[in-house]
Amino acid sequence: MGSASSVYRVIYLDVDGRIQKVVFSRFCSPCDIKELFCTALGLPRNTNISLLDVNGAMVSIDPTMPRNSERSPYRVVPLTGGLLADKEELFQNVLSQVAEQFSRAFKINELKTEVTNRLAMLEKRVELEGLKVVEIEKCRSDIKKLREEMASRNNSSFLDDNKKLMPRRDVPSYTKCVCPPECLCPSACLCHLSQEIVETLKNPIFNVWQYEHHEMLSCLEHMYHDLGLVKDFNINPITLKRWLLCIHDNYRNNPFHNFRHCFCVTQMMYSMIYLCSLQEKFTQVDILILMTAAVCHDLDHPGYNNTYQINARTELAVRYNDISPLENHHCAVAFQIFSQPECNIFSNFDPEPFKQIRQGTITLILATDMARHGEILDSFRQKVDSFDFTNEEHVTCLKMVLIKCCDISNEVRPMEVAEPWVDCLLEEYFMQSDREKLEGLPVAPFMDREKVTKPTAQIGFIKFVLIPMFETVMKLFPQIEEVMVQPLRESRDRYEELKQIDDAMNEVQKKKSENLTVGGKKK
Repeated sequence: MGSASSVYRVIYLDVDGRIQKVVFSRFCSPCDIKELFCTALGLPRNTNISLLDVNGAMVSIDPTMPRNSERSPYRVVPLTGGLLADKEELFQNVLSQVAEQFSRAFKINELKTEVTNRLAMLEKRVELEGLKVVEIEKCRSDIKKLREEMASRNNSSFLDDNKKLMPRRDVPSYTKCVCPPECLCPSACLCHLSQEIVETLKNPIFNVWQYEHHEMLSCLEHMYHDLGLVKDFNINPITLKRWLLCIHDNYRNNPFHNFRHCFCVTQMMYSMIYLCSLQEKFTQVDILILMTAAVCHDLDHPGYNNTYQINARTELAVRYNDISPLENHHCAVAFQIFSQPECNIFSNFDPEPFKQIRQGTITLILATDMARHGEILDSFRQKVDSFDFTNEEHVTCLKMVLIKCCDISNEVRPMEVAEPWVDCLLEEYFMQSDREKLEGLPVAPFMDREKVTKPTAQIGFIKFVLIPMFETVMKLFPQIEEVMVQPLRESRDRYEELKQIDDAMNEVQKKKSENLTVGGKKK
């Protein structure tokens, strides 16, 4: 695991006989470093400069540039000349264009709100008042003008369903870190968290879109400490850090099944542990299994589901005989990571307790295969009315349902947090269905970009999967109704209203087409 010194580079500059120390990250671009040097010398940030060592040799300005010392500072020389002036003018033109694009981008949210409100008003009028064809044409003309205005101010329309919507950031922000001044918070340094974040972490409304990956790693580390797992099981804190970083590195950059999803599922598990007072009902080993399974549940997900793996006869499907190939793979990767001594948070467990944790973790990860949803929920329903927390079979079944709830819990969260996840999921679905079409494989309708819409994708899933499962858990834990079940009902109602508007617009378009066809035949 790298140190802060390996992430940051220190360079000394000669500024009119005065030594100026400059610190920058190895992840900075050459342009960022150049602007930093200009700022240190009091030059305009876009000044072209040359860097010379004590021998007068030119030094490349980039993150890998040679280190120097206070005794051998680099000298910065501003460049001038005709050719340079031409390049500077070209560069300024490019910067102006970029600035203009940014200016438009920053105004786009306001325009989106205006367009959305006007579209909703027009579409509602179509549905409820049954406008005549002439009025409908005027409405559609207004909509077209708004879309053209939108396109003129931004190269891509936010109404394009095939585009991934960027997560909204208009929810309240929180104080994130309370690090000491010397802490530079690189990815390998898991910073301290503010008290506000510590408390919000326990709530399903937590907004994951506000945080960078190293901050999510900090939160995960805090959860293990806060639940007493580090202390109770004598987990080496440094090993915990290494393990979490290794977990992070083994999640792929998929639109949906990525490290941020891993964090969401684990944070929801953490909030349910507090909301349902699970530490009063479960053993600490059970809590450790719940949290660890949540962290590991989608490791190395390739972005294509089990149906694709089986139909395409991939290596994973062949290896696991078409039986939950992805979930088996997630388990295998998880325990490959644990097999590395520097990442084994279970190193202090005796063989028998470790076997129990391994089996429990595998059981929960395998339960996240949606092909088993009906089987697992039916089993839990049979137990819930006479649930016995001293019965190991009952507890295992509950843990399986809990990780399933957390895995698909996005719609429990506020709309501004949940909706971007729908766009991420549809993007991943469309990637798979496009590939299936190219390879001549079956395509599920709910993954086909030509058939699915956001409302149709969500209504059935919320009504027939999410609400029945959470309402069953509510029988055991009534306290989840207000913070989990009710938000699901509201989300269902919102998507049904959107679908009604879509259906009304489609019906109007259909009637218009029929009228045009009849008119053409009369001629």
